[in-house]
Amino acid sequence: MINHKKKTVAICSNYAWTIFNFRMPLIRSLTRSGYRVVVLTQFDGYEKKISNEVDKVYPVYLSRKGVNPFVDIITLCDLIKKLTYIKPDYLLLFTIKPVIYGSIAARIKSIPHIAMVTGLGTVFISRNVITKVVKFLYQFSLKRASVVFFQNTDDKELFINEGLVDEKICKLTPGSGIDLDKYKFSDLPNEPNLTFLLVARMIKDKGVVEFVDAARKLKRLYPKTNFQLLGPMNVENRTSISHAEMGRWLSEGVIEYLGVTDDVSIFIRESSCVVLPSYREGMSRVLLEAGAMGRPIVTTDVTGCREIVEDGLNGFLCACNDSADLAVKMENILLLSHEERIEMGKKGRRKIEEEFSQDIVFQLYFDAINGCYDTN
Repeated sequence: MINHKKKTVAICSNYAWTIFNFRMPLIRSLTRSGYRVVVLTQFDGYEKKISNEVDKVYPVYLSRKGVNPFVDIITLCDLIKKLTYIKPDYLLLFTIKPVIYGSIAARIKSIPHIAMVTGLGTVFISRNVITKVVKFLYQFSLKRASVVFFQNTDDKELFINEGLVDEKICKLTPGSGIDLDKYKFSDLPNEPNLTFLLVARMIKDKGVVEFVDAARKLKRLYPKTNFQLLGPMNVENRTSISHAEMGRWLSEGVIEYLGVTDDVSIFIRESSCVVLPSYREGMSRVLLEAGAMGRPIVTTDVTGCREIVEDGLNGFLCACNDSADLAVKMENILLLSHEERIEMGKKGRRKIEEEFSQDIVFQLYFDAINGCYDTN
């Protein structure tokens, strides 16, 4: 039996917020198994919330304003310095820049590392010169990774087919996994006026503009229906929704903006349907949460969304970047009876239980870590 005592696992992600919202269950599982866990991330206030559950949280400089070699070299040097001091036995990497520069730093320091490609981001949607640069960086950085996890088959095949990673080290994981006890099935509100909820960062690539356009169409036909947006603004992203644009939408009286929250389940519970017209996902976390809580879903027929929704079973799939088709599929929800929406939500819960439990993800990570141990 492998002795896990005193083994140190370092976890690196772009912001403390992402650690707090997506990685805490894995961290707790590692801690329960006897590992010492440290976190490397950019501080944003959430480091205080996670500091009591890990051995140490270290600040890392990360820029999210695209690829700039003069800026990103600072990130690489900072990671090398931190890894030299921490001397972790294993390094787990999440989100684009930590995966790329963390893998390079780990390679330099000869640290076994496991990368999770959580999504390809807007740079792969655009397909420009920056895309080529990022592909080269992935190809170079992942050469010595012990395991590279992908959250969907399309991303995995893209990386393999373009020679960015060795197929032998690639594995699939069902997103980040869902805590089925935290996201419990909840009764659908039996209200005459339905509420459609979009939860995401307020960027255009999440389909926010299409949602607002669809809401305009439906509001004319169903004036008492509610359309809500929940998620952070001021996002460092080239497709970020401006305050001026949000202000114009609010002045129309078509949508509500709910701000940000640390507990989306409160808002999902009050909704009739969760909508995400995203252009591409790794594996949409909010759709997994919505499915676990028994909410019908309307989302785009794209990577990272279609894996969660079976059209007509637990929701409806619409065309990407098509507000008219989105409005049609949202109207389909409106035209269902309350009992039909309940049944759709129950089928969604069963799908999440069978395919997306966090226990599946934990086992994949423990197997990967044990594999690193066996090869050292």
